[in-house]
Amino acid sequence: QVQLVESGGGLVQTGDSLRLSCTASGRTLSDYTMGWFRQAPGKERDFVATLSSSGGRTGYADPVKGQFTISRDNAKNTVYLQMNSLKPEDTAVYYCAAVYYIGSYLQTRPYQYHYWGQGTQVTVSS
Repeated sequence: QVQLVESGGGLVQTGDSLRLSCTASGRTLSDYTMGWFRQAPGKERDFVATLSSSGGRTGYADPVKGQFTISRDNAKNTVYLQMNSLKPEDTAVYYCAAVYYIGSYLQTRPYQYHYWGQGTQVTVSS
């Protein structure tokens, strides 16, 4: 069993940056593909970014390409989402997710992930 805990969310202004962290317990994350998703009020949970277990491959949703960066520190059992140039439309609850998978295929759908954190709120004011 993997427990994921997100942190780093908050209220920021347009153009600011935030770094979200997702720390795991129960298992080492080195054999897990990791993902970040977000859900705005009244909307579905959308894919944001994913990172292969090796860390060699990343994938991003079109709206955040060039703006967000996903990374991992296996020694700290932590995955990060660096978010730059934030916009009001980035406002959402951000979720970290994990699936046991060793390979280069990138999972971008919520149903492909087995473990989820509780979410952290990111609010960007205009």
